[in-house]
Amino acid sequence: MMDSSGNAAGGPIHHIPVMLPQVLEALAPRGGCVYIDGTFGGGGYTKKILEYADCNVISLDRDIHAINNAKYLEKLYSPRLKLINSRFSQLETVLDDINIKKVSGIVVDIGVSSMQLDDSARGFSFQLDGPLDMRMENDGPNAYDVINSLKEDELANIIKILGEEKLAKRVARAIVRERSIQPIKTTFELREVVAQAIGWSYRKTDKKTIHPATRTFQAIRIFLNSELYELKQLLQISAKVLETGGRLVVVSFHSLEDRIVKEFFNYHSGINKVVSRHLPVSDLDERNSFKYVMSKLIKTDDEEVSRNPRSRSARMRVAERTNEIFRENLDIYSNGYDYQDLLERL
Repeated sequence: MMDSSGNAAGGPIHHIPVMLPQVLEALAPRGGCVYIDGTFGGGGYTKKILEYADCNVISLDRDIHAINNAKYLEKLYSPRLKLINSRFSQLETVLDDINIKKVSGIVVDIGVSSMQLDDSARGFSFQLDGPLDMRMENDGPNAYDVINSLKEDELANIIKILGEEKLAKRVARAIVRERSIQPIKTTFELREVVAQAIGWSYRKTDKKTIHPATRTFQAIRIFLNSELYELKQLLQISAKVLETGGRLVVVSFHSLEDRIVKEFFNYHSGINKVVSRHLPVSDLDERNSFKYVMSKLIKTDDEEVSRNPRSRSARMRVAERTNEIFRENLDIYSNGYDYQDLLERL
């Protein structure tokens, strides 16, 4: 088993912005332009963008702790930096409120931040004992509610789809059995239930061993924070708020997120798009409202992974807005499992 410094859901690692040089190259910030950092976190991207060019940055984070901890930066870079406590799915509303119509670039780093992982009270990590929380915001249901309230088949579906866990039914069955005896209250308690249900046998590879609780914790976090739904909303909004030539940069950390971004970019750049030759041109979807401007998929190199083990699964995709019309098509995504109705029941 890897030690906590090498595990994506592990112990303390100082916040390091992932793929920073590649992100700056992709955004290519210019003076006088407006850029969005949709996942402020520790502010790594925001600070470098502000240093790169005499531009303005609007930084969002749904986690109020991240915003409050960075108020000094807003003063330091005033008036070029604005920090806003908001989900990036609300970007269109945020821009309307401050009377900004178009932006020159958007960057998002999808997933949980190092600060969230390293705070045991937030309950994101199975390597640190703490309450079952996992909320990126301070309100609404938490992981305790998910684990102790949902039906066995509901848990199994979430763990299977959002965690891509092959043994999801076994895990769900073990959780329901344990909570029938007593509620599962902490990260360590959940970790042990999952580990006993799965064991270690099929987790071993030539290079690493993945803790058996990894996928279950991932699934619960993604479900609880509506992460796939949020991402899909951002992709649609980006097409509306990016100026012609504006770029969308998405850094993701697992296949579910990356698949959504890939399919969105491919569809709206004309790759793998299927249209009927019998329809008049005016009835077709937009003619490539995005285009690829770099390699379709950019991954971290060995040097970065050695410095920051949590970056090992990172992948980046970049597309540029064209001047063609954009029409929403929510049917292009292969994974439509948002579980929004289920979440609202909690």
